[in-house]
Amino acid sequence: MAKKDIVVIGASAGGMDALEKLVAGLPAELPAALFIVWHLAPGVKSVLPMVLRRAGALPATNPQDGDPIRPGHIYVAPNDHHLLLERGYVRVTKGPKENRFRPAVDPLFRSAAYIYSTRVIGIVLSGALDDGTAGLWAIKLRGGTAIVQDPADAMHRSMPLSALDNVNVDHTLPVSQIGALLGRLTREEAASEPPVPPDALDKMDREVKIAREVDARVEEVMRYGELSPFTCPECHGVLSVFREGSIRRFRCHTGHALSSGSLLEGHTQQIEERLYDAVRALDEVIMLLNQLGEEYTRQGNTGAAEQCFNRARDAYERSRPIRESAMSNEELTVDDVRAAESS
Repeated sequence: MAKKDIVVIGASAGGMDALEKLVAGLPAELPAALFIVWHLAPGVKSVLPMVLRRAGALPATNPQDGDPIRPGHIYVAPNDHHLLLERGYVRVTKGPKENRFRPAVDPLFRSAAYIYSTRVIGIVLSGALDDGTAGLWAIKLRGGTAIVQDPADAMHRSMPLSALDNVNVDHTLPVSQIGALLGRLTREEAASEPPVPPDALDKMDREVKIAREVDARVEEVMRYGELSPFTCPECHGVLSVFREGSIRRFRCHTGHALSSGSLLEGHTQQIEERLYDAVRALDEVIMLLNQLGEEYTRQGNTGAAEQCFNRARDAYERSRPIRESAMSNEELTVDDVRAAESS
């Protein structure tokens, strides 16, 4: 019988500290492979493999596309690439961003669930927003095991709280105890695969293919959702909404995927950008009209100069409320909504 030998881990803000503690608690002879996605800005070199090698006894590397899966090894997603699993090897791809990140947690979790089903242990650690929730739901759908860091133990609670709110989690505990738990779980036999609705399995397959860089239009994955009134903050494509249990998430025809939280954050970020675009355009009109007014004044054409200065003053008055709105705009996240609800 197969063992629970595929461990996938997702983290974001506060994740380095959590991952260091988790790895420090792992047994030296772990009969499983670990795969980690930690959100990292493009262009920043990841030092996480080095940190994890120092923290514990297991080797940790950024894998190359096609590297074989070896037990007792830690694979860390490289910068600006998704980390996916195939049967016996890893994929490192430049598929569309999910939840506005690449690497993202959901594609790793989803690919592990699709290929390895009950052999998978999924772990959500400290992080902002809700990447990993949909992927952990997929792991449970396929009969895998779900572990979440205790939110009280996390530097940033949003990812753990989102997972706990939406997924039937098997274990919730401080991160320092997860290594020992994995030492036990990875020696257990995996159960037989549970029945999964064919449409759900087909949709999972198509979404994994999109993360592998397959054209999203070819996979026609949007037919599994309902057309929404929202547009993608990455490319402005029309979004379809997918419903999985209590989870609502979105995907556009170019392949970008977004949770409700990442969609909210994306659009509120864009509000300030659009407002400052309007302020910039009005400022340029004001400066140009003042320059024209000065030029007409030097030419002795006081009537035209007065018209330019009047129009410049009108434009300035129109720009004031827009500038004030831009300066007072607040980016909203699910954390803000949750905080308001509890206050």
